[in-house]
Amino acid sequence: MKKKIQFPLMRNNILREDLDKIIRYLKGNDPILTNGKKVREFEDKWSKWLGIKYSVFVNSGSSANLLSMAILKTKFPEGGEVIVPPLTWVSDISSVIQNGFKPIFIDINPKTLAIDSKKTISKINKKTRCIFLTHVQGFNGLTDELLNEAKKKKIPIIEDVCESHGAKHKNKKLGSLGWISNFSFYYAHHMTTIEGGMFCTNDKIAYQKARLLRSHGMVRESDDKKFKNQYIKKYPNLNPDFIFAFPAYNLRNTEIAAIMGISQLKRLDKNIYKRTQNLKYFLKKIDPEIYYTDFDLRGSSNYAFNLILKKPNKVFVKKLIYKMKKNGIEFRRGSAGGGNQIRQPYLEKIVSKKLHKNFPNVEHIHYYGFYIGNFPDIKKKEIDKICSILNSVN
Repeated sequence: MKKKIQFPLMRNNILREDLDKIIRYLKGNDPILTNGKKVREFEDKWSKWLGIKYSVFVNSGSSANLLSMAILKTKFPEGGEVIVPPLTWVSDISSVIQNGFKPIFIDINPKTLAIDSKKTISKINKKTRCIFLTHVQGFNGLTDELLNEAKKKKIPIIEDVCESHGAKHKNKKLGSLGWISNFSFYYAHHMTTIEGGMFCTNDKIAYQKARLLRSHGMVRESDDKKFKNQYIKKYPNLNPDFIFAFPAYNLRNTEIAAIMGISQLKRLDKNIYKRTQNLKYFLKKIDPEIYYTDFDLRGSSNYAFNLILKKPNKVFVKKLIYKMKKNGIEFRRGSAGGGNQIRQPYLEKIVSKKLHKNFPNVEHIHYYGFYIGNFPDIKKKEIDKICSILNSVN
């Protein structure tokens, strides 16, 4: 029944030109392969593209999540609450728990698939340490209301932009509006370093801490003399090259990945434009009587085509899955992270047994939502074919 995949989630995200640049580097005289000058070059170019001051290249978007929460923990070692969406990747929530914070879940806005701003604001209290917001599938999850209220109450916003490179809020790129932001360069995302991620901020101290936390907590990783000398002066009996300020990790990436990132960054804006145009065409072609099409596309930089039933229909879902498999359409059920994270085993001893039922919008996507591949070189005739298959289900 299952046919060979004709319409994959991603195609041709690594080009010959990317590989050739890596090969040329490897043919050089004794090339350095671990974290070095190319990593710093990529960090600088990425910061300039995003419009922020500091970036730290790591081995995954999940590692960027982990760094963000670890830095939050240095500010609030006593713990507290972190507001999160149930529709997100596992590491957004697991990093919260691993650093001793309590996740507070908020249902989503169906138009953006991100946490509902009004509901988020209503949950802010004295225990709230930050809002960890996910920009899902290329949609803008920020609102002026949320930004203003967070600023007024001095609650930092951490943006997960792993699926939404180049998306904007009022012409300002997502990832440049919060305290910290995280990006992923996994193969299927807007650009790739195969595996990789970026931690971004305008906060100088958070940046210095991220550099240390990325590399075992070693103070020598700081590029700020004043920051570094504070530790050297305080611990005169330690070798300055081996002062470990935090119980940290090794999240470093490599020169090879940075070379690929530098190469891919040159065509990122062009690819974002193509993805967005593809989404608009897809939404015009799918049947609005069957599938949800009323998304807020302002600032969108689409990651994947969202396919969400307007109404619950278990029989229709079975037919839809059968049809997609039969016709070689690769898909993921439940959208970002496979649906409602509250249902996952890792949260069984942390949340109440029936808590997932309190989030009807995420629950709907859990059972009746999918995403399918959108990428720069997909052709209109391919989108026509996909939509014809989807619309033929009855």
